[in-house]
Amino acid sequence: MSIKVLYAEDEMFLGKIVKETLESRGFDVIMETDGADVLRSFEDEQPDICILDVMMPHRSGFEIAEDIRKMNDDIPILFLTAKVQTEDVVYGFKVGGNDYIRKPFSMEELIVRIENALRIKKEEPLSVSGEAIQIGKFQFQLNKQLLKIGAVEKKLSYRESELLKYLYLKSNAIIDRRDLLNHIWGNDSFFNSRNLDVYITKIRSYIKEDPQLEIITIKGVGYRFVTE
Repeated sequence: MSIKVLYAEDEMFLGKIVKETLESRGFDVIMETDGADVLRSFEDEQPDICILDVMMPHRSGFEIAEDIRKMNDDIPILFLTAKVQTEDVVYGFKVGGNDYIRKPFSMEELIVRIENALRIKKEEPLSVSGEAIQIGKFQFQLNKQLLKIGAVEKKLSYRESELLKYLYLKSNAIIDRRDLLNHIWGNDSFFNSRNLDVYITKIRSYIKEDPQLEIITIKGVGYRFVTE
């Protein structure tokens, strides 16, 4: 079965090149040229990955990504844009992007990034003993990607679950930032590094109900997940 790609791009010439190239590599591409139509296609087509140009007519790629994340927390989202400011890159990750590709780009780079995003999604989780882990006052159910404290439950995304699991497995030890990036994202690029910052902030907000748990940033090195 071919990988289904939802591709949003309003530059017709570029869009035609990207669509035809991806299809020649075996991808099934659904292309939309108007931001107002992308969400409908997402619901109808149920793609495996989304590639969103940021500057779309009627609705931006960022706005579209926010709505997609409300429906699906795990599907990889790649942004394409000519915007180069760091704050734009960081914002893209905050609204749910997994990668950020600056225009102009080569098709080989795009294909590698697509394959990497899909590989990360499909990776089998690390084996740990049992289906549930006690982390401080929380119960972390790996098979359901669920974090519970009392009657309160928080459904985690795949990557949030993998990050929390990695932190748990390295509890109270110094975790090298590069090792963490390579394990969760597959490489330690600048874009993934900014993405990690966003996810660490998310995990911190999830565990704040237990004051005994803390993710300490060790500047220039990485993190330490304190659980005792």
